[in-house]
Formats: sequence, C-alpha cells, structure tokens
Amino acid sequence: MLAIVFPGQGSQTIGMGLDFARAYPESAQAFEEAERAFGGGLRERIERGPDSELARTEITQPAILTASIAIWRALAGRLPRPAFFAGHSLGEYSALVAAGGLPLGDAVRLVRRRGAFMQQAVPEGEGEMAAILGIDGAAVAKACASVDGPVSPANFNAPIQTVIAGRRDAVQAAARACQAAGAKRVVPLPVSAPFHCALMAPAAEKLEPELATAGFADFATPVISNVSAQPYTTAAEARRLLHAQVCSPVRWVECVERLVALGATLQLEVGPGKVLSGLAAKIERKLARANVETLADVEPALAAAGALR
Repeated sequence: MLAIVFPGQGSQTIGMGLDFARAYPESAQAFEEAERAFGGGLRERIERGPDSELARTEITQPAILTASIAIWRALAGRLPRPAFFAGHSLGEYSALVAAGGLPLGDAVRLVRRRGAFMQQAVPEGEGEMAAILGIDGAAVAKACASVDGPVSPANFNAPIQTVIAGRRDAVQAAARACQAAGAKRVVPLPVSAPFHCALMAPAAEKLEPELATAGFADFATPVISNVSAQPYTTAAEARRLLHAQVCSPVRWVECVERLVALGATLQLEVGPGKVLSGLAAKIERKLARANVETLADVEPALAAAGALR
C-alpha cells in the first residue's frame, strides 16, 4: 500500500518545483492557480529568492505548498492509487489538496494567512525552538514540565528527536533539563516564531474564521492528522484539526507508525527535500521509502510504486 507524504516548513529551496512546471502542463497549471490566489509574485520569489525572502513564514508556506502540489500533479496519474495521505505541519494542507479535500487556491490563501498569523503571535526574539537529540519524547516532555514558563514539545519527529518551542528563557531552561536527563545534543533552530505551542493561541484564534469560510469538502482517501495521528475524511474534521494543529505538537512518529499499522508499505515523499524520508528510516525501518523532489527522481519513484501493484 502506498502512502504519500508532504514536507513542511524548512524544506524550501530556490527553484523548487519549477522543473516540473516546465515539463508538465498540469504542474504549470498548479503554479498558475497558486499565483492567482497569492495575488502575484509567488513564482518570482520561488524562482529568484533570495533565500531570506523565501524564508519569511508567510512566503515559505504557500511556496512549499505550491511546489509540492505541482510535483504531485505530475505524478498522480502515473501512480497506483494511494491508500493514505499525510503531511508534516504545513504539509497537511498539501495532503488535503492532493486528497481532494481543499482547492489549491484556498489552501494557498489559508497558509499565507496562517504564516502571517504565526509570525504575529509572538514578537520576534521572544520565542525559540530547539531540537533535542538523544532522549525520547516522553523524557523531553517531562523536562519541559519541570521548568517555569511556557515551553512544550512541538514536533515529535523521530524516536530520539523532539523539537521544543516556547518562550526563549523557558526553552533554554528546558534544554538544560533535557541535557541533565541524558540528551546528547541541543540544536537551536533558526525560526522566526515558536510554532506548535501554546504561544500560538492568537494565531489559532485568527485562523479559525479563515478555515470556516474556505472551500473544504469531504474526500475519499484518508489524511492522517498531525494532532491525533488518526485518519480522517470529512471537511468538518479538516477544519477542526487544522485549527487545533496551530497550538498542538506534530505527532509525526505516531503518524508514521499509524501508516504502517494501517498497512502502508511504501512512503513516497513529494515535494522539496528529503526530511520525511530520513525520519521514516528512524521510525519504521520496514517501511520502504522514496521521494520526488526533481525530475530525476520521477522514474525511480514510479518503479518503487509499481512494485506495489
């Protein structure tokens, strides 16, 4: 069984998806739809950057979404029917577009606003995120709970790789507690806001009416939720879960474990980067992995998926 997964923020690169737009009409159409929804200037930023502009959250999120869907549309008719879709944080919006649960234009508008709301929720410099390596997620959560101030796990990315987020002093205190508990490394992350924690409550509040008016629809192929690590197929669940996702940790370890428990045997990562392929190797070694980021990746990925037929 085939599971399609989509990357989140941090995987962006200048030029992502444009080789597909030049090679496939359906990919070019995805860029055109996204450009209209964005209001112009998105493709230019993807094509030319600079990196500092592409890294702005309100630019990054629609840019990665657009590139991911452009690549997906080139593949969709050539693959066995996926059994599941999933995506890491922002990538869950890509998953919903691919599943038919959300029009691309609406998704672009939503994630642009989502990115802006997240950026506005915490003044720059007051929040922080850090990756904790070498201890499990439960130990990280315990360390966060042991310190004063708002800090909590934000991304359960791999069995011994958890990202924490919160107010800067609390994150630094939690990082020291993690080191005392046996963490091998603490890596501060170059992000502009502390995502997926309680400090994002203002962003969640602003996003809720945007989700209410977006054109969600029920869909047939399940998407695995970041919030619950469970499959869902309805517009109502999509709205509720995407709202909760803003302040909730990304339970990626459980998402991948759920895919395997439900019968997935191949994870195909679609979009820029190979982050999710690397994480899958740490979570479920028996899950085969492939990714499509450039045109050169297409035939190997199709061969891997063809073996499932």
